[in-house]
Amino acid sequence: MKVLKFGGTSVGSAKNINKVISILDQQSKTSKIAVVVSAVGGITDKLLEAANLACHKNLEYKQKYNAIWTKHNTVVEELFENSENDQRLQKYHEKLNDLVTEKLSDIRNLLDGIYLINELSPKTKDKLLSFGEALSSTIIHHTLKSRNLDATLKNAQELIVTDLNYNNATVNFELTNTNIQSFFESNGHSIVLLPGFVSKSASGEITTLGRGGSDYTAAIVAAALDAKELQIWTDVSGMFTTNPKLVKQAAPIVQLTYQEAVELSHFGAKVLYPPTVMPVLKKKIPIVIKNTLDPDAIGTTISQEVTANGFPVKGLSNIDNIALLTLQGNGMVGVPGFSKRLFETLAQEKINIILITQSSSEHSICIGISESDAERAKEVIDIVFEYEIALQKIDPLVVEKGLSIIAVVGDKMKSHQGISGKMFSTLGKNNVNIRAIAQGASERNISAVIHKDDVKKALNSLHEQFFEIKTKQINLFITGVGNVGERLIEQIKQQKAYVKERYKINMRIAGLSNSRHMIVNDEGINLKDWKAQLEAGEKASLDGFFAHAKNLNLRNSVFVDITANEAVSNIYSNYLKQSMSVVACNKIACSGNIEYYNELKALSRQYNASFLFETNVGAGLPVIDTLSHLITSGDNVNTIQAVLSGSLNFIFNNFNAETTFHDVVKQAQEEGYTEPDPRIDLSGIDVARKVLILARESGHAIELLDLESDNFLTEDAMNANSVDDFFETLKKDEAYYQSLYKSAEENNCQLKFVAEFDNGKAKVGLQEIPEGHPFYNLKGKDNIVMFYTQRYSEQPMIIKGAGAGADVTASGLFADIIRIANN
Repeated sequence: MKVLKFGGTSVGSAKNINKVISILDQQSKTSKIAVVVSAVGGITDKLLEAANLACHKNLEYKQKYNAIWTKHNTVVEELFENSENDQRLQKYHEKLNDLVTEKLSDIRNLLDGIYLINELSPKTKDKLLSFGEALSSTIIHHTLKSRNLDATLKNAQELIVTDLNYNNATVNFELTNTNIQSFFESNGHSIVLLPGFVSKSASGEITTLGRGGSDYTAAIVAAALDAKELQIWTDVSGMFTTNPKLVKQAAPIVQLTYQEAVELSHFGAKVLYPPTVMPVLKKKIPIVIKNTLDPDAIGTTISQEVTANGFPVKGLSNIDNIALLTLQGNGMVGVPGFSKRLFETLAQEKINIILITQSSSEHSICIGISESDAERAKEVIDIVFEYEIALQKIDPLVVEKGLSIIAVVGDKMKSHQGISGKMFSTLGKNNVNIRAIAQGASERNISAVIHKDDVKKALNSLHEQFFEIKTKQINLFITGVGNVGERLIEQIKQQKAYVKERYKINMRIAGLSNSRHMIVNDEGINLKDWKAQLEAGEKASLDGFFAHAKNLNLRNSVFVDITANEAVSNIYSNYLKQSMSVVACNKIACSGNIEYYNELKALSRQYNASFLFETNVGAGLPVIDTLSHLITSGDNVNTIQAVLSGSLNFIFNNFNAETTFHDVVKQAQEEGYTEPDPRIDLSGIDVARKVLILARESGHAIELLDLESDNFLTEDAMNANSVDDFFETLKKDEAYYQSLYKSAEENNCQLKFVAEFDNGKAKVGLQEIPEGHPFYNLKGKDNIVMFYTQRYSEQPMIIKGAGAGADVTASGLFADIIRIANN
C-alpha cells in the first residue's frame, strides 16, 4: 500500500487534475493506493476571505463566493468538455454537476448565515473550510470513475477522530488507527480517495487539522496502514538546496533524513510541514516528494537512512519577518529563574519561540520570534520584569525588527570540521552582519540572525560555497583572427568578468594564430595589446600551433577555427585525439568528404571532446543545435527549406530597378557580408555546404557532388580571373541581372536564393518567392530555416534571424565555447 497526497496546485485546474489522474492510473496498476487531496488551489483562502467579509457585514463576500463557484464549475466543465457526445460520460457529468452545485449551495447558505448573525466561530470556520476538500475529492472521484478507474471515495471525517480544539484539532490516534485499519481491510478498490485536512470529534462535530492538514492526513493514514511509502505531490521537484526563488542555482536534494527534513521545513522550506513527518517517522516510512507537473523528476526521498559519504550540508533555509528580543542586565548573572519566567510569559501568550541563544556569562538572553508578536511580547515581558527593571537590575526588553534567520542544515555536519567556519567567513566576506547565532549540540543546524535585506545575498554566497562547483577554466587556441576572429576576441574581453561571475567560467585565450604569426602563453594572453603581441610572435605553422597546444597540456583546451582554410580543417582530428574540443566556423570539414565528417564525430565521442560548428549554418542562429535536439528526442526530418546566405539575402533585398547589381554586391563585400571573393557566396557553394551539413546532421549520408545547383551568375562572371575582373562582368551583364529582377517584380515575387532538402535530395538555386510565403518578407541579411519533421509535419519549425555579419558569427562561436564549458 502506498499513500499519495496531492496539494492545492496539483488539483488547481483541469489540466493538473488530468496529470494527477495519469499518475494514479499508472501507480494503481502495481499497488493499491490511498490518495489524499487538498482543496483546489486558492479555495481555502477564498473561503476564509468570504467568511471574514460576511462576518463584518461586507456584501463583497458574495463576489468571493461567486469566484469559488466559477472556479469549481470551470474545472468540472473542462474535465468533461467532450462529454456531450458520450452518453455515459454525460451521466457522470450531470451527476457531478448536481453534487458540486449542492455543496456550493451549502457554502452559500453558511456564508449567508455568518452574515446574518455577524459572527464567525471556530466551529463554523471549520465547517466552512471543510467544503474545500469535500469539493475537490468529489470532483476527482467522479472523474476517475468516468474514466473507468477502480476508485472509491471515503470521507476522512469518518476515519480521523479528534478533540474539540477547532481549527487545529488533536488526533485521537487509538480510535483513528482502528478506523483506518478496519476500513482498508474491507476495501477492495485499487484507489481510495480521501479529502485531506478534515476530521470529526468523538461527538461528531466537524474539525480540521490546522496548517499542513492535508499532509498530516496523509501521514496519519500512512502510519496507520504501515504503508510502503508516503508520496507528497506538489508543484516543485522535491526539497531544494535552498529557496530557488532567491538562488537560481538551487537544485533538488535527492535524499534527506527525517531530522534534516524537519530542520529545513521548520526554517522556511514550504514543501513539507514539520508535523507531517511525525506519524511516519515513528514507523520509519519513507516520504517521497514529487512534482505533479514533472512526474518523471527524481524528487526527494526522506527516510531514516543517512547518505553514505554524502556531503554534510544538505540545504540552506530561511525564515523571514523575525524580531529579536534581548533581555539583558547585570542582575541576571548567577540568579536562577529569569529564563523560566521569560519562557513561561511567552508560552502563556501563545507566542512561539523560533530561536534561542544565551551568552555564557548569563548577562543576556536572545530570542527570535515572529515579528507580528513583537509588540505584544515586549508589553507582557516588561510587565513581568517591571520590578527588576525599576531597580535597574535588568534593562527594558530590547526589540529589533526587520530581521531574518538563515540556517545551514545537515545530519553529518558534526563529523566534518570547519562547516561553521566556512559559513561565517563567507558571510563576513560578503559584508553580511550577524546579529545572533544558535547551534545545537547535534550540530544538525547552524542558524544566524541577519538583516532581512541581506537574505538573498547570504543565501547566494552560502550556496556558492557549499553547493556550487568552483570556477571552470577554459583555455582557447584560436586560429584565424580576421574580421570575425577580432570580434570574438573583443567579445571574450568584454564578457570575461561577467561570464566568470555569472557562470563560473574563466575564459582564457592561451594561443592565437593568423596566416603569418602565432603566440601561446600558458598563463593566458593579455588581450589589451594582443595585436602587437601577435605581430611580434613566431612564424605561423599549423603543426607548430598544434604542438604548442599539445605540449602546454592545459585542462579544458578548445581549438577554435575561424578560417575558410581546408588545411586547418584537416587537423581537427589531431586536436580531438588529444581530448581537445573543436569549435569550427570553417565549413569545409563538415561539408567535405563524409568519411572525414564521420571520423570527427566518432573521435569526439571516443575522446570525450566536443566538436561544435553551430556557425557553419546561420552564423549565430541556433540552427544546428535545434536540429540536434529534434533528432536526439526521436524526431525525423522530412524536408528542409531555407534561405541560408545572409550575404545573398542582403544583395537581393537591396537590388532593384534603381540600383545596379554591381553596386549592391560591392556594398555587401565592403560591409563584410560576403567573403573577400564574392563569387564564393554568389556561386551558391556556401549555401550548398550549409544545406549539406543540415542533411548530414539529419542523418543522411550525402556528398557535395550529390547536390543540384542552379547557378544564376553568367559564365563570364564565374570564369573571371580575378575579383576585379568579376566585378567588371557584373557591370557588363547588368541587363541580365535586371531581367531577373523584372521577372520577379512582374510576378509580384521576391528573389531569394533557396536551399532545399527533400527525400534524401538537396538542391540550391535562385527562386521567385510569392507573397505570403515565409521567405517573402525576409529582410536585410536575415536567414530563415524551416524544418518539416515527423512532429512538425504541417506547420514547420521556423528559425529566423541575422545570418551574416562578423558580430553575430562571433557570438555564435562564443555560444559554442560556453556550451563546451558547461558540458
